[in-house]
Amino acid sequence: MQCPFCKTANSRVTDTRETDGGATIRRRRECIHCNKRFTTYEKSETIVKLMVVKKDGSRVPYERAKILRGLEKACYKRPVSEAQLESLVDRIEEKLLARYDRELPSRYIGEVAAEFLKEVDEIAYVRFASVYREFRDVGEFIREVHGVINRQGKDSTGQQQLFEENK
Repeated sequence: MQCPFCKTANSRVTDTRETDGGATIRRRRECIHCNKRFTTYEKSETIVKLMVVKKDGSRVPYERAKILRGLEKACYKRPVSEAQLESLVDRIEEKLLARYDRELPSRYIGEVAAEFLKEVDEIAYVRFASVYREFRDVGEFIREVHGVINRQGKDSTGQQQLFEENK
């Protein structure tokens, strides 16, 4: 493994651990040349065999990075960490693989991503939905935002009472 600091190809593994429930292996390495430490991750490539069927019927290879980029754009300047985004993509992939093994529609990827993103950050969800759902007009967009607001109001009803009781 090439050292990211000095670019020498000699390093030794100092620690190995499973992460993501065994789906990923994390290795701590030490460069034999410069003695600096760095971390590498190994992950199975079974997901890359998937083909995404786009709206126009064309097929492209599945790319985890595309989902991550879309989520990063939606979460720009939101309090969502890189680790949360990686975990979100892991969950999305898990759901995709549970349902499809060779080809999956791009629409389903967007639906699953939106579903999980809504749980993490509602503002990011609305941003994502505004691109993914391709609203025909402002009215559709406003109805979606009202749906988020109404859900938020129902979810926080008990919280509001809790704070009022502690006055």
